[in-house]
Amino acid sequence: MAPKVGDELPDSTLYEGSPGGAVKIRELFAGKKGVIVGVPGAFTPTCSKTHLPSYISNFDKLKEAGADVVVTVSVNDPFVMEAWGESLGVGDKVRMLADTRCEFTKAVDLSFDATPFLGNERSQRYAMLVVDNVIKAVNVEASPGEATCSLADPVVELLKAM
Repeated sequence: MAPKVGDELPDSTLYEGSPGGAVKIRELFAGKKGVIVGVPGAFTPTCSKTHLPSYISNFDKLKEAGADVVVTVSVNDPFVMEAWGESLGVGDKVRMLADTRCEFTKAVDLSFDATPFLGNERSQRYAMLVVDNVIKAVNVEASPGEATCSLADPVVELLKAM
């Protein structure tokens, strides 16, 4: 069952930059408002050409609408996530977090079997608004190859409405 408004974030650890760069998601969102952007895979076409770039180019709008933190989560290793972020020039705008064992993605029930395309279970494409560890909105794409409701523009409007 997909996450619902009012659910709390799971107590999961993600990784930033290296296997030693543990980030506890509940600590990251404690007392903060932000966005978790779930993507099927680093360097994949839709993720690299459309989805994540929408958050980079709209970062100032996200901040103005109240986002304290913006993170991208993918079932990849932290080295790949760091390289992908560098290739897109995310700088300090978007934190690139690796869900190395798909634990966070499964805990929020947003995984799918991508074995035929990407070799393993991966994250669905989504945007999740979180305030102090409580899920306030979730936009999940109908297909992992689509990026519409999970792009930054609709998320900015959701943030403004909060």
